[in-house]
Order: sequence, then C-alpha cells, then structure tokens
Amino acid sequence: MTQQKISCILIDDETPALDELSFLLSDFKDIEIIGTATSASQGIKMISEECPDLVFLDIQMPGKNGFHVLQEIMQYPEPPLVVFATAYDEYALRAFEENAVDYILKPLSAERLAKSIARVRCQVYANCEDKIEMPDMNALLSTMGLGQRVLRISVEGNGRILLLEPADVIMCRVEDRKIMIHTAQGIFPCYGDKTLDKLEERLQGQPFFRPNRGEMVNLTHVRDFAPWFNGKYVLTMKHIDENEIIISKGRVKSFRERLGLI
Repeated sequence: MTQQKISCILIDDETPALDELSFLLSDFKDIEIIGTATSASQGIKMISEECPDLVFLDIQMPGKNGFHVLQEIMQYPEPPLVVFATAYDEYALRAFEENAVDYILKPLSAERLAKSIARVRCQVYANCEDKIEMPDMNALLSTMGLGQRVLRISVEGNGRILLLEPADVIMCRVEDRKIMIHTAQGIFPCYGDKTLDKLEERLQGQPFFRPNRGEMVNLTHVRDFAPWFNGKYVLTMKHIDENEIIISKGRVKSFRERLGLI
C-alpha cells in the first residue's frame, strides 16, 4: 500500500538555507515540498492557499519572524504541523522544549532531520505505538509574548488610570471588597478587574501565585519563606514592611512546584 505524501512548505529568509533543507528532504520519499517562501508574509499567504501538512519554519527573519507566522496559522481550523529550523542555541531552546513538534538546530544534519521526520510521521500516519502528543502552540506563543493582548494592570492613582507592568506588581490583596495593588511606589485600588479570581485568570502565564483566597503574590518579589504550623507556610515580600503572608496547607505543594523545589 502506497503511503500518503506529506505536503510541506519551507520558510526561511536565506535562500541557501532553503536549498540545503530542500536537498536533505529529497531523501525522504513521502515528503513532498509544495512551496518555499523567503518571508513571513509570503509564507503565511502560501500556507493559506496550499494547506500543507507540514511547515519547516525559520525563527529569525527580518520584519515578521517565525513566531508571527505561527501566531497567524494557529488561527486556522486545521493548522499544519510546525518544525522549527532555528539558529537559537540549545539553552534558548529549553524555554519552549515541549511546545513544538520538533526543532532542528542550524547547521542542519541529515541524522537530526531523520529524527524530526520520524516525529512528523507519528502525527500524520498515527502508526506509532507511543504517539507523540500534539504541542500546545498557543502556550508557546504566550511564552514568546505573542498570541495575547498587551498585558497591563490598571489602577487608580491621582484621579487618573495608571497602567502597571505585571513585573512591577509585588502583590494583590482583597481589602474591603476591593483589590489593592501593592508596588514599591505605593498601594493602588485596582481598576477594571472586580475579583481576584478574574485578575488571576488574566495573569495566567505570569509569575503570580495565590497563597490563599485573599492574596496573590508575584513570585519574583518573594524575599523568603518558612514552614509554619499545621502544614502551612509563611512568606515575606520584598519592598513591603508588614506581617508575613500565610500559604494555606492545600497550596504549599503548588508553591514549592512553582519554585522548582519538587
């Protein structure tokens, strides 16, 4: 039985890189290159028109980069599989190691490409005993600052609405049914978000943690923590001179996991 062809588009702003990848892929008889593009915009248009099974995508391109391509095609009803062909070093790749079908580090090698194609075949043909889970590309976009609106925390200050960077917020606390935002510059009433649950939901992907129902802290501003009694923890925050914040017993494990202590 003849195996179906895997239609493929290559996107890279460097023509020699496209030529090299095309040559290496010619050894895989089930891979059919149906187009190449030298820019993000050209690549997006080609993907929209040709609906390939697979895209080899460079990250570093002038103007729109590979993540902008990914952002666009993830809106399609059936987006193609994406393999990054990138010059990022291995340390940088760890940041999104679980969020793509595969990565090929430039300069390319035939051996490494073969492993990548094997992963692609698992997805397309669904004939592997241990089928690889499809990656959450939207999570990848979030880690790269794409796929979501610009995030600011709105507060009231001196008769104006101030827009704070999440990194500048030390903690959020419910006081008299209002959310108060604590920063190194002062304490401000939150504008817009009515509950801590809603604010927490909007801050997903940011380093915030709910130690208890009434408070949410920025983990990058935690000064220290220690075990307390009845399985609870206490922590203190930088730039805030006040009593310790209680981490409820049921949230201690999650707290330790967020800090990489488990």
